[in-house]
Amino acid sequence: MNLDQHLVDAAVSQMDHRARTAAAAVYLQDGRILTSVCLDNLNAAATLCAETGAICQAYTLGASITASVCVSRWEGGRGFSVLAPCGICQERLALWGPDVQVGVADLEAASGWNVRTLRELNPFYWGQHFADGDTWPSSAVHAS
Repeated sequence: MNLDQHLVDAAVSQMDHRARTAAAAVYLQDGRILTSVCLDNLNAAATLCAETGAICQAYTLGASITASVCVSRWEGGRGFSVLAPCGICQERLALWGPDVQVGVADLEAASGWNVRTLRELNPFYWGQHFADGDTWPSSAVHAS
């Protein structure tokens, strides 16, 4: 499944329903959508990115993620932005390969966001060193 407005809407709906500041949605290869929220905590070390829950759930289900989007509420609650995954979430999503699509902010796009693959987001991904002759490390290498 390709990242589209439907996936963004699912993340925004989750944010409206459960989270004050951020939420995420991922497409699984079979078309299902998983959503999750950030886990804010007084102890910042215990905080988790909005994508983490959906990523862990997909991994638990043995399902492949094809697209991921994270949304964040604007100050005052009047709108939202699509945010590119942080470096840690890029690492988490890398398990499913370089063609996973992610939402990124794009102020020139009418929607305010656009789509990039992990490879486009990070063309010099350090894990390529462990790709064993391929262009991206396999899921087995990522999970070892």
